[in-house]
Amino acid sequence: MSEFLKVEGLTRRFGGVVAVRDVSFHMNEGEILGLMGANGAGKTTLFSMIAGNVAPSEGSIYFRGRGVPARPDEASQMGIARTFQIVRPFPQMSVLENCMVGALYGHRRLSDLQSAQDVCLSLLEEVGLAAQANKPAATLNLASRKRLEIARALATKPTLLLLDEVLAGLNATEVDAALELIRHVQERYSLSIIIIEHVMKVLMRMSDRIVVLHEGRKLMEGVPEAVGKDERVINAYLGEQHG
Repeated sequence: MSEFLKVEGLTRRFGGVVAVRDVSFHMNEGEILGLMGANGAGKTTLFSMIAGNVAPSEGSIYFRGRGVPARPDEASQMGIARTFQIVRPFPQMSVLENCMVGALYGHRRLSDLQSAQDVCLSLLEEVGLAAQANKPAATLNLASRKRLEIARALATKPTLLLLDEVLAGLNATEVDAALELIRHVQERYSLSIIIIEHVMKVLMRMSDRIVVLHEGRKLMEGVPEAVGKDERVINAYLGEQHG
């Protein structure tokens, strides 16, 4: 596999607060990379920098050898798409129209509404929302809103998909269905995926490798088995969960 995402020395300050400090890692094409850490570890800030939503205070991000700009529209057009931990679809627009936004303005850059509609009807079928395509997005429950987030991200035609706690708030049945969907879309669209998830067992199941953040720094990275046995991770992360 070829390295296609490289993060070098990323730091992000918000006034006097350092949310991310000197974080470096790489990602190979086709991987699922887990991003783990307690609340406030800097996971979403790191995501936001990779997706172009937030500019690094220091450091660089390279995607397929090109620098990622601090503009989400340009990052999307390079093939980077993300979901958000707090799901906020356009509530008065239909489920289909929400998805079409991604098809019209992302990497796919479709130029007409009919083509965008055709792409999104297929995607909504795939994520299980076809029957709700013409309903206002405000009518969806949490599990369905999260599926819409995935569909809208896929509509941009990404090669790198960033999933920010897409399982949070779901019950056990919904979690299993969402995991199955993530595996399906990764294979179907040849995606590389970075996934933030607070539940360690889920990351262990999903990830090829895991990067662990603690207080804004990279604590370690490695295969799930190594991460799960590392004393630093147990003390920093499991200690908080179970102490």
